[in-house]
Amino acid sequence: MAVREQWAETAMGVVVLALAAGFLTYSLTVGGVHMKRGDYEISAKFGEAGSLAPGAAVTVAGVKVGTVSEVTLEPKTYLAVAKLSLDPSVKLPADSTAKITSDGLLGGAHVAIAPGASLDDLKAGGEIENTQGAVDIFGLIGSVIRPQGGAATAPAPPAPNPATQPAESY
Repeated sequence: MAVREQWAETAMGVVVLALAAGFLTYSLTVGGVHMKRGDYEISAKFGEAGSLAPGAAVTVAGVKVGTVSEVTLEPKTYLAVAKLSLDPSVKLPADSTAKITSDGLLGGAHVAIAPGASLDDLKAGGEIENTQGAVDIFGLIGSVIRPQGGAATAPAPPAPNPATQPAESY
C-alpha cells in the first residue's frame, strides 16, 4: 500500500510541475517577454527619467517595438541614459525623437519614439539625439494650484499716515 501512495505523490508532483511550467510560459508570452535574441540596442539621454524603469515598453505609433533594458546616470553630465532593446525588423530613421510619456496619473512610464525623416537608419549601438524627458505631473498641478511667481498678486497700497494728513474741521 505504501508503494501506491508514493507513486500517487510522484504523479501529483509531476502534474504540479507541468502546470507551473505552463503558467510560466503563458505569463512570459502575455507579458511580452521574448526568449529570442537578435534585438539591437540603442540609447537615449534624458534630462528627467521620471519613473522609467527596465522592462518599460518602447513604442512607435502606439505599437510596442521593444523594451527599456537599462536606465543609468551619466556621471559627467548628470543625464539619465536609457538603453533601448528594439526589434530588429523596425528600422528607425537617424533623426527620430524619443519622449518619456506617462502610462497614466499613477502608472509607470514608457518611451515613445517618433520617427524622423532621415534617409539614414539608426544603427545598433547608436543614440537618439532628440529627446524629451518626463514631465512631473504633480509638480505641474501644484504650480497651477499655488503659483510661486510674484506677478500673480499685486502689492497692497500703503496705509495712510495720519501725521501727513490735513486735519479735518467740523
